[in-house]
Amino acid sequence: MNSVDFHDVNLDRLQWVADRLHESFPRHVVIGLRGTLGAGKTRLVQCLAVAAGIDVADVTSPTFTIVQHYCGKRRIHHIDAYRLADEDEFAELGGDELIEDDDAWVLIEWPQRIAGCLPADTLMIEIELTTSAASHGTANHLSTSLADAATTDAGLRLIRFHCPNDRFFRLLSDIKATYKPLS
Repeated sequence: MNSVDFHDVNLDRLQWVADRLHESFPRHVVIGLRGTLGAGKTRLVQCLAVAAGIDVADVTSPTFTIVQHYCGKRRIHHIDAYRLADEDEFAELGGDELIEDDDAWVLIEWPQRIAGCLPADTLMIEIELTTSAASHGTANHLSTSLADAATTDAGLRLIRFHCPNDRFFRLLSDIKATYKPLS
């Protein structure tokens, strides 16, 4: 499986990446979001929602509700599998129907909890908090759409896309070719 890495991703760059994904990816995709608590999984969902024309204030972590649904230029099903006991519970909650929704992006936090339910072409995104922007001597300006939604976040991230097929690898490689990391 090929991977594509984006280094030194601050909030502005995260929104830039989300905008490019929204422009480039198909109407239906299943995306698993992996990372430690606080790495930025929900933040990436917020950025993808903003790219789809959804108010960031409407996008919250579905830790207790398990699933949130958003509708803008595209429909998004946001699933947090952290509290699910197992794959059977996911199926009982109608998870299979969400994954099969051909007109939606399905974004799953903690996908490893329901790995057996995911299609083979699931795009996995690994998010790792690396350092603070202050240590690089750069200011981190929250984009206007995210400023009201979050606490100050000066962290930089490594965003690694694990591509399940050549199509995703080519799309992400094209996006990365125009990405400007911090210098």
